[in-house]
Amino acid sequence: MPLWIPPIIAFLAGSIPFGLIIAKAKGINIREHGSGNIGATNVLRIVGKPYGIACLILDLLKGLIPAVLGISLFTYAGESNPMTLHALEPYAIELDQTKAQILQILTALAAILGHNYSPWIGFKGGKGIATSGGALIALMPAAVLILIAIWVILYFTTKYVSIASIGAAASLPFLMIFGSWYHDKLANGTWNKPLFVFCIVVALLAVWRHRSNIKALIDGSEHQFSKKNK
Repeated sequence: MPLWIPPIIAFLAGSIPFGLIIAKAKGINIREHGSGNIGATNVLRIVGKPYGIACLILDLLKGLIPAVLGISLFTYAGESNPMTLHALEPYAIELDQTKAQILQILTALAAILGHNYSPWIGFKGGKGIATSGGALIALMPAAVLILIAIWVILYFTTKYVSIASIGAAASLPFLMIFGSWYHDKLANGTWNKPLFVFCIVVALLAVWRHRSNIKALIDGSEHQFSKKNK
């Protein structure tokens, strides 16, 4: 199997605009309402809670499934990841550690980029938080619990989804380094360097995709997600 196939599949999977599809099924063009974003938050606000939750789950899965595909198909000696699908072992390609980790990360990142820049809607898309979260469940399952806690704390203290999302994303590289230090991988040099680069890229992408929210926060026009919004 050519090494480029899983990242291409991941990009195409990530590019499916579930938010747009769900809203259109209800006769709504989600890009013309609210923030104009196709992500779960805007779908929840405009279309309703059940549809927003469905969009959230689907956007998460399109990050999770490609990332699991990547870690299952690109393997290296001594790797242990509970998210590996053993059913794919006959198709797995064993590589040296760095190359395998780079291809795993590229596959996960391709899904996020597919969501953020979907070719089906003019290379536009969502902010990538749910899709990134899905990928991180496969790549850093323990860290996801901490990220959720950070998101919840920021959300309930500010009532801004944007602040919660930006804060959680910005903390990602620091969590990765802390986890590597905690497991003594920094000291012996076995820490996952491609994963650290991935964390930085995801954090920067999240901030960049929220740039309009940051501007709105600065000028005081950003909408809080109140009970009325729900």
